[in-house]
Amino acid sequence: MAEAEKQETESLEESTDESEEEESEEEPKLKYERLSNGVTEILQKDAASCMTVHDKSPVKINQISLDESGEHMGVCSEDGKVQVFGLYSGEEFHETFDCPIKIIAVHPHFVRSSCKQFVTGGKKVLCEEHGTNTTGDVQMLLLFERSWMSRWKSSVLHEGEGNIRSVKWRGHLIAWANNMGVKIFDITSKQRITNVPRDDISLRPDMYPCSLCWKDSVTLIIGWGTSVKICSVKERHASELRDLPSRYVEIVSQFETEFYISGLAPLCDQLVVLSYVKEVSEKTEREYCARPRLDIIQPLSETCEEISSDALTVRGFQENECRDYHLEYSEGESLFYIVSPRDVVVAKERDQDDHIDWLLEKKKYEEALMAAEISQKNIKRHKILDIGLAYINHLVEKGEYDIAARKCQKILGKNAALWEYEVYKFKEIGQLKAISPYLPRGDPVLKPLIYEMILHEFLESDYEGFATLIREWPGDLYNNSVIVQAVRDHLKKDSQNRTLLKTLAELYTYDKNYGNALEIYLTLRHKDVFQLIHKHNLFSSIKDKIVLLMDFDSEKAVDMLLDNEDKISIKKVVEELEDRPELQHVYLHKLFKRDHHKGQRYHEKQISLYAEYDRPNLLPFLRDSTHCPLEKALEICQQRNFVEETVYLLSRMGNSRSALKMIMEELHDVDKAIEFAKEQDDGELWEDLILYSIDKPPFITGLLNNIGTHVDPILLIHRIKEGMEIPNLRDSLVKILQDYNLQILLREGCKKILVADSLSLLKKMHRTQMKGVLVDEENICESCLSPILPSDAAKPFSVVAFHCRHMFHKECLPVPSMNSPAQFCGICSAKHRGPGSAILEMKK
Repeated sequence: MAEAEKQETESLEESTDESEEEESEEEPKLKYERLSNGVTEILQKDAASCMTVHDKSPVKINQISLDESGEHMGVCSEDGKVQVFGLYSGEEFHETFDCPIKIIAVHPHFVRSSCKQFVTGGKKVLCEEHGTNTTGDVQMLLLFERSWMSRWKSSVLHEGEGNIRSVKWRGHLIAWANNMGVKIFDITSKQRITNVPRDDISLRPDMYPCSLCWKDSVTLIIGWGTSVKICSVKERHASELRDLPSRYVEIVSQFETEFYISGLAPLCDQLVVLSYVKEVSEKTEREYCARPRLDIIQPLSETCEEISSDALTVRGFQENECRDYHLEYSEGESLFYIVSPRDVVVAKERDQDDHIDWLLEKKKYEEALMAAEISQKNIKRHKILDIGLAYINHLVEKGEYDIAARKCQKILGKNAALWEYEVYKFKEIGQLKAISPYLPRGDPVLKPLIYEMILHEFLESDYEGFATLIREWPGDLYNNSVIVQAVRDHLKKDSQNRTLLKTLAELYTYDKNYGNALEIYLTLRHKDVFQLIHKHNLFSSIKDKIVLLMDFDSEKAVDMLLDNEDKISIKKVVEELEDRPELQHVYLHKLFKRDHHKGQRYHEKQISLYAEYDRPNLLPFLRDSTHCPLEKALEICQQRNFVEETVYLLSRMGNSRSALKMIMEELHDVDKAIEFAKEQDDGELWEDLILYSIDKPPFITGLLNNIGTHVDPILLIHRIKEGMEIPNLRDSLVKILQDYNLQILLREGCKKILVADSLSLLKKMHRTQMKGVLVDEENICESCLSPILPSDAAKPFSVVAFHCRHMFHKECLPVPSMNSPAQFCGICSAKHRGPGSAILEMKK
């Protein structure tokens, strides 16, 4: 019955674990493997009771302690033997006690002569020779130190309070746990600095022992039952010392876990926790021992955050208790050893190769490829290319052909052989079209057969796709003649297919068969015909195709012909367009807009062309042209009754009165007549305009409103007959008066501005002339050209300086006469700059 329940429990656990693994999508933080090299065979016969780890000397016994150098080892056993010895030296301590010794810890720096210390302890430590005389079941923690005479002496650090089950030594601090709690001892000051009591006293300390580990030289991590405490050892301020220890302990973090703690280890700023798990079977409702868990947690002040959690399959876990599991770690290599009675499992931090393995296992190929690219210098078991190829295969299997083809660009790079292999693979599954946009076209270049194979695939099923590839791919990637022949074969079945014809023209262009290409473009009336002509200088081939080009796109054709007059002359173009006068006009009009003189021999012809096809531009043409015959133009305009053009020509030919008469009689537009009279600025025209308008009230109104600034309105007003009714006469007269007032105001305003400016300038000149003038040794007399100041300052002298800054010796100036007593600068007077009276006379 018991065996059946055991099998049921095992099967239940296995199925639960498998379902957890299947559902888990979170990557584990650690990887696991069992210790081999005979460990498995050993543990089949004997149970593991303890373990310690160092990268030099791993040893197994009741309790083992290594110093930081890995050169000294302390060992204790159930038979009471304690031994401390050097692995590479002859020094040794050996003692046998009359009780089992459970713990031992050597000084971390035991290799130093000043640090030859270790601690040990157990039940009934009766050692008179070591300075103790105790009887009964007393628990002691003894400190052994080697004196200067190489003798070992012991001292009691602690006694009572039950069994001492764990001890950890870091730097100058020793931490140990007994039934009551955790103590920390400062080996330097020989003082115990704290006592951290046990939280859950209901748990048996022998079944749920305390786990201790030092994160650094001042941070102790305590795990007991389901409680975790992180303690920080700090220096006490001098003012607080009194009779207290120089250091104290502060609990910086404290939280509860879900399971019982069997071991602790630091991992950067996180914790690795080995947990003992008990669960209840859903079928039997009995409690059973589940697989132990190794969790990575992030400690917070009052709680923790789980980073990862792994259930460990160790042999015989159904029979183990919390005390049967141990966690040891190697700081230098981030290795964690999980020890159980029948198994030893090593947990390692996962490296980038492990991360990529997990991503590949979960079919996260893109993330795996990215991880490999980022860490390509650190990965050892994977290659970026292999991951990429697996990714492509995965996408193809899923039917995501376009994504797979796109990834080929990045993954295959410049490897032509791999490209060709992948193309054939896509051909086998009928997906050549998917990979075609991503094929390399430069570096590398694949075999021509590859490109031809894809072109034939498109030619059979997709003319537009075929045309796109021909446009995008350079012509030297494939055998052009082979593709041309294939296109021509298809045109035999569909000779009017514009897509194939255009593509054939492009292929002819690649072959430099420009004549055939141009013929197809003109047949198709395709816009690329002009680009082809320009690019390959085919002007000699289009001299007889000008009409076709103009019919296709007259604007582009004219621009091209005018830009290349040296290749196709104006005369040749005009002759070719002789039978198409409307196209001839378009060409000559654009020519005239570019240069008014270049096509002067055709200006007479253009008069008829403008009159027939483009009257709005006839008048601008007549105004701008200096080469068209005016008589011929006048004749044509009069025949077609073009009044505005006739008026312009009459005025240009000097017959302004006839032109004005035509405006008034034909157009009946007084405003235009007035504007014409203003342009000509001829008094006789104004007289004719007044005479014509005198019996037409609307014309009189227009004249009154507009001639005020050109003709005296009185001349018009005096001629108005009495009794004639003139529309808006009052408004017109008011406007004349307003215009007059405006002129008066403008004159007065200008006068005020002129007076103000004159006064301002006069004041400025006066201020300037009132300023003193500097006279020094550098100034010279403008008459005798000698220095203005004498070399002997004691002699008397007289100097005259004018406003123009010219200076003279007084004796060098002419003597003023009775008629002209004022003195003037002779230089400025001679240059007609104005007189300039003397502003300063210096005497001494």
